[in-house]
Amino acid sequence: MSELSKQTSVQASEQAGPAAPVEGAPSGAGEEATGTSGRSLLPRRPEGKPLHPVTPWRRAWAPVAGLIAFSMHDFQRTQEWFSHLTGGWLIVAFAVVLPVAAAYGFLSWWFTSYLVTDTELRIRTGLVFRRVAHIRLDRIQAVDVGRPLLARVAGVAKLKLDVVGAESKDELAFLAEREAVALRAELLARAAGIAPEAAPEAGEAPAREMLRVEPRTLVVGLLLMGSGWGVLLAAILVPLAVYAASDSVLVALGTLLPALGGVWASTGGRFLKEYDWTVAESPDGLRLDHGLLDREHATVPPGRVQSVRITEPLLWRRRGWLRVDLEIAGAGKDKGGVLIPVAARDEVAEVLARVLPGVGLDEAVRELAPVPARAVWCAPLMWRGYAHGVTDAVFVTRSGLLRRRVTLVPHAKVQSVRFGQGPWERRMGLANVTVDHGANGSAAAQLRDAEEARAIVDAQAERSRTGRREARPYRWMT
Repeated sequence: MSELSKQTSVQASEQAGPAAPVEGAPSGAGEEATGTSGRSLLPRRPEGKPLHPVTPWRRAWAPVAGLIAFSMHDFQRTQEWFSHLTGGWLIVAFAVVLPVAAAYGFLSWWFTSYLVTDTELRIRTGLVFRRVAHIRLDRIQAVDVGRPLLARVAGVAKLKLDVVGAESKDELAFLAEREAVALRAELLARAAGIAPEAAPEAGEAPAREMLRVEPRTLVVGLLLMGSGWGVLLAAILVPLAVYAASDSVLVALGTLLPALGGVWASTGGRFLKEYDWTVAESPDGLRLDHGLLDREHATVPPGRVQSVRITEPLLWRRRGWLRVDLEIAGAGKDKGGVLIPVAARDEVAEVLARVLPGVGLDEAVRELAPVPARAVWCAPLMWRGYAHGVTDAVFVTRSGLLRRRVTLVPHAKVQSVRFGQGPWERRMGLANVTVDHGANGSAAAQLRDAEEARAIVDAQAERSRTGRREARPYRWMT
């Protein structure tokens, strides 16, 4: 059982008892669930505050989606059923499906609530099987606000909570936009140690804008990155080759559609997601705001960054542009990701100094040393792209020729150091040194001289121990 989130599941039929007023619920909530005779018309609502009334529509599609999936599982039989249906039967089917979907959405909303206590945030969900998440406030590392397009139209937002050690994120969807912002500020204040009675009045911490990516810069960066062009070329050539081999238009189209999806993901989809990218500095970490249709407000918590990867595509180098990605400890698979989609080197260096205090980008790059010339026999095309260096603060690696990648891992975040050699590398007197960090990732200094690699392993193990001893604890808003 995780120390962070204890979950319990019980049958819905076990929930019984008279209706009770809900803490934080609108006046009259108890009367809605009870008839004039005093008998309960609905099951008792769980303790806590309800979500926004628009939330049932978020859940109502699930039964319809399940019906569609069941129909597509045996499409031929489904066609036969529909061929025998009359207009009257279709009306009856819709008269059954739509109320069931609406009832499912409403009851899912009815049994969902949240409650902030002195020590934790409790989120109760579940229609048939009840789940109660107990999230300790002092273990919350980030609270992000999401505003999908339809949610922005309805004036609501969702909160995503990242908790130290949790594999996945709990979320509250949806809350009124003003309520979501106020709850986020209260949770961050409570996580920083502010007294419960003072936390609601703490408000949103002030922020200073550090960087904003202009739409024109983003468009030019995506066009010059090259990945979109490569996927587009594959989307043209592969279906043509499939058609030439199979002489079937349907098979070629089946190959073309996924390829077009890849083109969209690397061009238009990325533009929609990274539009109006803003990085701001605040006491609770670096705030990231972005998105054209779906607006996202995320926070990079201080002290949780395990690794930074700086990418420099070939066509960006004349302009001095860089891209920065992060790996964050305990944030799950869908956290981390992009810190800066595209920006000039001096802007990247300023933001990097906030993410990894004491780390200078130019200093780290100057420390990179190339691999021995005999590495050409192990990697004939890529050997010139490999390099390794160490500063007082970080372990540095470089790889790639057309798309150069520099990875920085703070010494205090290194969990283990590994020495590796293949049979051909042993013959050439070369070895690889890999460091593993706390986000289940790694960085490798490849094709180093074998004796140098052994020295790197010993020195890095000592630097990591020293770094962990000297690392100061990070607290928000301090």
